[in-house]
Amino acid sequence: MKPFPLFLLLTLLLSFGSCTKPQHFDVLIKNGSIVDGSGNPAYIGDVGINADTIAAIGNLEKATGTIEIDATGMAVAPGFINMLSWATESLIEDGRSMGDIKQGVTLEVFGEGWSMGPLTEKIKKEEQESQGDIKFDITWTTLDEYLQYLTDKGISTNVASFVGATTLRVNTVGYEDRAPTPQEMDSMKLMVKQAMEDGALGVGSSLIYAPAFYSSTEELIELCKVAAEYDGMYISHMRSEGSRLLESLDELIRIANEAGIRAEIYHLKESGKDNWDKFDAVVAKVDSARAAGLHITADMYNYIAGSTGLDASMPPWVQEGGYDKWAERLQDPAIRKKVKEEMMTPTDKWESLMQAAGDPSKILLVGFRNDSLKYLTGKTLKEVAELRGASPEETAMDLVVQDGSRVGTIYFLMSEENVKKQIALPWMSFGSDAGSLATEGVFLKSNTHPRAYGNVARLLGKYVREEKVISLEEAVHKLSQLPATNLKIKKRGSLTTGNYADVVVFNPETMIDKATFEKPHQYAEGMVHVFVNGTQVLKDGEHTGEFPGQVVRGPGWKQD
Repeated sequence: MKPFPLFLLLTLLLSFGSCTKPQHFDVLIKNGSIVDGSGNPAYIGDVGINADTIAAIGNLEKATGTIEIDATGMAVAPGFINMLSWATESLIEDGRSMGDIKQGVTLEVFGEGWSMGPLTEKIKKEEQESQGDIKFDITWTTLDEYLQYLTDKGISTNVASFVGATTLRVNTVGYEDRAPTPQEMDSMKLMVKQAMEDGALGVGSSLIYAPAFYSSTEELIELCKVAAEYDGMYISHMRSEGSRLLESLDELIRIANEAGIRAEIYHLKESGKDNWDKFDAVVAKVDSARAAGLHITADMYNYIAGSTGLDASMPPWVQEGGYDKWAERLQDPAIRKKVKEEMMTPTDKWESLMQAAGDPSKILLVGFRNDSLKYLTGKTLKEVAELRGASPEETAMDLVVQDGSRVGTIYFLMSEENVKKQIALPWMSFGSDAGSLATEGVFLKSNTHPRAYGNVARLLGKYVREEKVISLEEAVHKLSQLPATNLKIKKRGSLTTGNYADVVVFNPETMIDKATFEKPHQYAEGMVHVFVNGTQVLKDGEHTGEFPGQVVRGPGWKQD
């Protein structure tokens, strides 16, 4: 038999090679500037997605996709993590998460002191009665049941949560100013254990507010020891962000050290002009703790104003027992006189945001529950006091009673210079400290802080592109891989093969926040496409009507 000609063999091999099918993906994002979340320099490349997973990254020019997106001139990045989200109710009303999805947020993290579980029947009743513009039935009891309720209902973003130290206290001690009994402490620790095994990220506190204010450091250490057993985190709105900022930071570091737990500072700030010069001392304390082996991090929002309620202008003692007791006391002339004096007097015994703001013209009223008071929305406390012919302190007390709530309030407290310096800190990530709202329907009944619509976009537009405080790569790292690593969340936070396909495509030249304090209900601009778990939620800047959001669970999760 004659040998097979070599040239024919080569021809056959080449023809077989030419028949090999090119790779095919469910989604192919081509020619984008890939900012992978690591902080490394961006590069031009392609991303292939199959089902809910990133299947390939690199040069995929011969590949095809059922959905193909030309990302030329665009940044392609991992979905962003909102480290402090209050979308707990807004997602019940509107699962699209419009305010955040239009900024590329694909994971909402809840739990600043209060969490949506565990709830007793009494707490459910109180919560139902105190609802504002958004009304809903409370059909869950545990935190895990609430998160599952959201995803069963249909949401566009992923969700995760800390278990709230305030919630644990209300479950057991109630609203009283006292230490828990040994039995109550054991009960709280069991609730932490259950929440951690259900996938909670750790324990969250908010220590300037009653009844959380009544918690001792030792109580928090005991709760955090349980969370530490499941590799959770302690995250805290510290006891003071103003006159006792450094002492409060010492408390957080002590809790981290004695409980053996990672710790994060919620919305780090130097609150009040007299405290702006504490920035360097704060950084020195955190860096020293980190050098000693503690894992201390922080998050922030990119504005010079915070937002909470008028309760943050009144002493905690008058709020003991919950809202009804508080409102009752505010109608007693003798108590009113004492409260007014304390509201007017600088102190380091409790955190007064009225004192930190320095003037009632820097206190903006934005959230009323009572329809008859909504006409005051957007006015300052000074303006309302003048309208009523009363002092700012008396006006604040009257509004709390008349509105049946703490009244949503914006306080102008921070320095722009410190905001910029904080953004550049290597251990800083970002959280809006707000709901994820829509510019329609029930959301328009009240104003909000512009951070609800612009926190991420403001970082990428104002502070990255315009002011060059940090690079785009650094910003994306702080919005994705850094918080995911801090939280020990698996398979999210970076553009990595095998990770869940939370992917955003945006124009770095046009990304910008539009919301203002005067007109907060305005969407950010510049986000073009958003994928959550491989499903396109935003297409050419418009919501697709898809709800692929899932519960993201912490490292202690014990699967059934």
